[in-house]
Amino acid sequence: MKRLQERLQGTEQALDRLQEVIEISIPSMVERDAGIQRFKVSFQAAWKTAKEYLYRVEGLDVVSPKGVLRSSRELGILSEDETALGLQMTDDRNLTVYAYEEQLAEEIFYKIPQYYQLMREWMRRISGRVC
Repeated sequence: MKRLQERLQGTEQALDRLQEVIEISIPSMVERDAGIQRFKVSFQAAWKTAKEYLYRVEGLDVVSPKGVLRSSRELGILSEDETALGLQMTDDRNLTVYAYEEQLAEEIFYKIPQYYQLMREWMRRISGRVC
């Protein structure tokens, strides 16, 4: 359980850093790119935390981000709509490799606030089940 608590704390810190960028009302290109990078880090931390929760608490060994999202839905941690948004978030995270494409970078950046809210709520719910 200690490892899960550490992951929860690390994810909260990553989300705090992401929040700093999404609160910028008119971001520069550098700030936008930093936001995309922070989104990637936050996403990685969130799904790995959920994976750890599923393994340690629920006894499920799920290996992929989409599998973790689906398992979270099956356990009532996420709703159907939240899971659909999470699957879209996973696809967008995968597309960040192409963030040098201006239009794609803009599209992903402007979705980040809703992804941020989803990750915050996901972690809050997991934390509530652990404590």
